[in-house]
Amino acid sequence: MKELKAVEASKLKICVFNYREFDEARHFREISSELGIELVICREAPTLSTIHLAKGCSCISIITTPMDAELIGELHRLNVTMISTRTVGFDHIDLKAAREHGIRVSNATYAPEGVADYTIMLMLMASRQMKRIMERAHIQDFSLDGIQGKDFARMTIGVIGTGRIGQTVIRHLSGFGNPLLAYSLSESEEAKRYARYVSLEELLRQSDLITLHAPVDESNYHMINADTIPKMKRGVILVNTARGALIDTKALMDGIESGQIGAAALDVIEDEISLYYHDLKSKVLSHRDLAVLRSYPNVIVTPHMAFYTNQSVQDMVYASLKSCVLEAEGAENPWRVV
Repeated sequence: MKELKAVEASKLKICVFNYREFDEARHFREISSELGIELVICREAPTLSTIHLAKGCSCISIITTPMDAELIGELHRLNVTMISTRTVGFDHIDLKAAREHGIRVSNATYAPEGVADYTIMLMLMASRQMKRIMERAHIQDFSLDGIQGKDFARMTIGVIGTGRIGQTVIRHLSGFGNPLLAYSLSESEEAKRYARYVSLEELLRQSDLITLHAPVDESNYHMINADTIPKMKRGVILVNTARGALIDTKALMDGIESGQIGAAALDVIEDEISLYYHDLKSKVLSHRDLAVLRSYPNVIVTPHMAFYTNQSVQDMVYASLKSCVLEAEGAENPWRVV
């Protein structure tokens, strides 16, 4: 664990929404005690029905629950001055509304190895048709027809986005010996040790496998779409452990059905917030695109699990609470986004 510096935060009160007893509780107890923070616990998401629990608190801590303008306006009425999300992404928060109400927003960070290793696992599974192999083995079908894989080390891999996670993916892949291409708005000297930076068009054209590691914003929303997919090699493998909105789901499904996309491994999909981290086994799945994607034999879909390790959970709780302390002190906060 990072070394925790005790601060004079006896008056700092934080309302923790989406509090999970099975994995977060121990970290919240230990870190809040060392930082001298008082916690108000709510196991439910922040909604207009539960947000009153934040009364008297300076900050709230959330996960991926949408925070729209109406909810943020209610926080302002309650004199809450900060929203701290225990996630790297913050696209579920209306940043414009937060700015208008003078409410600060921070995110969390964690070691990149967990997502990077999960990404490489998905790459290997997709290239070796592991979904079909496991499904057949489950019904004792041990035949070979239709499950021949590809030699992984011979595949040219294109990495879109070379931040901390993208760099780690590239470094770990270097041990396999793959030719590595990279595309990013800002180039990394660390990535250049193992990969060659190229234009997006060249990466799409030359890669046998493309993996996404970029945050989503207006500039790259649906960057994988009906125009870019035909520019890729026929039979390309797509891996996404970043953000679902980087891929136009309709175009992805068209590409899979036409054979232009040979396989996909997706830890994230569009409009996943109402689905993931909930037990829906006895409910009708309302997300039709997810139902269709899961039906394809060459598509692996996991429920936004790449980040989920014991160290990452601890790191996210620490970042959420520590950023609140730093804001309360008026100190520099490396997690602030607004």
